[in-house]
Amino acid sequence: MTLKEQINIERLPRHIAIIMDGNGRWAKEHGKPRLFGHRSAVQSVRDVNEACAELGVEYLTLYAFSTENWNRPADEVSGLMTLFSQTIKKETSTLLKNGIRLNVIGDTERMSQGIRDEFSRAIDITSKGERMELTLALSYSGRWDITDAARRMAQAAKEGTLDPNTITEDTVSSYLSTAGRPDPELLIRTSGELRISNFLMWQLAYSELYFTSKYWPDFRKDDLYEAIIDYQHRERRFGKTSEQITK
Repeated sequence: MTLKEQINIERLPRHIAIIMDGNGRWAKEHGKPRLFGHRSAVQSVRDVNEACAELGVEYLTLYAFSTENWNRPADEVSGLMTLFSQTIKKETSTLLKNGIRLNVIGDTERMSQGIRDEFSRAIDITSKGERMELTLALSYSGRWDITDAARRMAQAAKEGTLDPNTITEDTVSSYLSTAGRPDPELLIRTSGELRISNFLMWQLAYSELYFTSKYWPDFRKDDLYEAIIDYQHRERRFGKTSEQITK
């Protein structure tokens, strides 16, 4: 039985989030510059995107560029921006053909107008895709997301459209960049690092975390299947006891 055949389709996570880590180290081990690792990682994105859509996962969110990544060497940042632009131009038709709608979250105002326009065009073209939503977290961090939500809630309260006494967890969620989407049930991080690195900090409160030592450029469909199988063997209690869950 293949790994894919071992997956219980009835217990798929609706939303999978991935921290795509290890591109630079992968490149170094291959005697190549860091940007070679980032370019090689595009195939992993294709594989995982395709695998999730084939299985029936409804939402896939990929951590592509954090707010902290702006502090990397200028040539690497510039190369990444060029790679984002080239890749979205090339992949939009494939997303459209496969019924996958694109979404972007993050402080994208820090990106050039040209790149923002490319993503806006791709989002518009794929907006009617009903098979799966692919979200790219670009210039994103969890702290930025929560701070931005707090700022907008404060503004709404100042304008009299939000009563502070009525604010609940659902209210906060509705102001986050992921509003209207389910929280990830499964977070996958590659490269062996054991942290969430400021990613979806509010949304990951009860996510199952899966860490693999594989670098992202080596991550393929079978690696995704292994993560999902591992997830399906876990007991998700949300603060309750095992006995309460099995009743």
